[in-house]
Amino acid sequence: MKRNAIRELAAWKSSEDRKPMVLKGARQVGKTWLMKEFGRTCYDSFVYFNFDEEDGLKSIFEGNKNPYRIIELLSLIAGKKILPAKTLILFDEIQECPEALNTLKYFKEKANEYHVVAAGSLLGTLLAQPKSYPVGMVNLLELSPMTFDEFLEATDEPLFAYYSSIQKGQPIEEYFHNRLMDAYRSYLIIGGMPECVDSWIRYKDPARISRIQRELIEIYENDFSKHNGKVNSGRLLMVFRSIPSQLAKENEKFMYGAVREGGRARDFEEAIEWLVSAGMLRRVYNISKPEHPLSAFDRLDSFKLFVFDTGLLKQMAGIDNSAILLKSNYQFKGPLTENYVLQQLYGQFEVAPRYYSDKNSEIDFLLQYGTRIIPVEAKGGSDKSAPSFKRYIAEKQPAYALRFSDRGYLKNGQITNMPLYLARKAKALL
Repeated sequence: MKRNAIRELAAWKSSEDRKPMVLKGARQVGKTWLMKEFGRTCYDSFVYFNFDEEDGLKSIFEGNKNPYRIIELLSLIAGKKILPAKTLILFDEIQECPEALNTLKYFKEKANEYHVVAAGSLLGTLLAQPKSYPVGMVNLLELSPMTFDEFLEATDEPLFAYYSSIQKGQPIEEYFHNRLMDAYRSYLIIGGMPECVDSWIRYKDPARISRIQRELIEIYENDFSKHNGKVNSGRLLMVFRSIPSQLAKENEKFMYGAVREGGRARDFEEAIEWLVSAGMLRRVYNISKPEHPLSAFDRLDSFKLFVFDTGLLKQMAGIDNSAILLKSNYQFKGPLTENYVLQQLYGQFEVAPRYYSDKNSEIDFLLQYGTRIIPVEAKGGSDKSAPSFKRYIAEKQPAYALRFSDRGYLKNGQITNMPLYLARKAKALL
């Protein structure tokens, strides 16, 4: 498999203002694999230290603040000399050793010739508390599950080569359109968790995929009870499990009362914050005005929550694979499609997507592209009625308007229809 994040790490390696790199992201998204692959392909060698597996490592950081002394001791443990810029130093599960996380600032200040990458699960929740990590002294990179283009490259290289060649405004031949739509439907079922994609490549067995997804969901739910913090684990579980029913409502806005009867913001705010920081849920704020800059108009009490991987959402919602493969209009098709589109748009634009609603209309997503605001409609089928979307366009006259659906790639008046499989290329094709 290949991950796009390797390119970002390669740019980090050659950057003049490089700082120690901290990789964050939910458990099982491939952080350890990525670090080692980066060390294997871009350095002469790498040394790997896991704070969860080797308890004794912590004493090195508890007793030392001098990065050169730490390097000396790590060299002895690894049994090889650690060379500046040639040996990549990898710290995994660094959340288990807060002293090691803090030591990164000394590497930046005194020994920046050494290249250090650290990773850990639930790091996002730590980074949300600035006291617990060296603010401004590290670079941050978030790793998410595999996006559709990464999935396609792993599962069908010839089709990926065609996909990569698609240019702005290029008509897509029906043969390739149908094959890419089939790949898109497979992605809805399999999702982007590396273990699921790897299993699909090896066995092509949907039952195995479902089992892996169930096990992953169980791992995450177990994490809730093990995490160290003041957030009630029962509330974390309630919020997480409520997402399918929240998205299945006519209005997908998150309702505290749908988690528990009589539930209030104060009961569940911290749980939501934790799940978003941990990278397991994506929060999309409603905005009061669809204008630049989007974040200035966030309505902080009004938002939707999506799951970070569409395959896991499909599993949580209990959707049968046949519903997706037979292209039927099952009840949850709209929310699943929106979750997929958000997963592909996430990280493409500098500002995270928002959504907009007023008494006349609701726009699925709004993107900020420079100073322009782009409305986005996500359609699971080929229906192109979308009265809200058309009304918004007539009133606001945006420079771009994107509709993702299972129709071909074509411009229709002010609306550019992109097939759902092109969501990951949205910015490149604008």
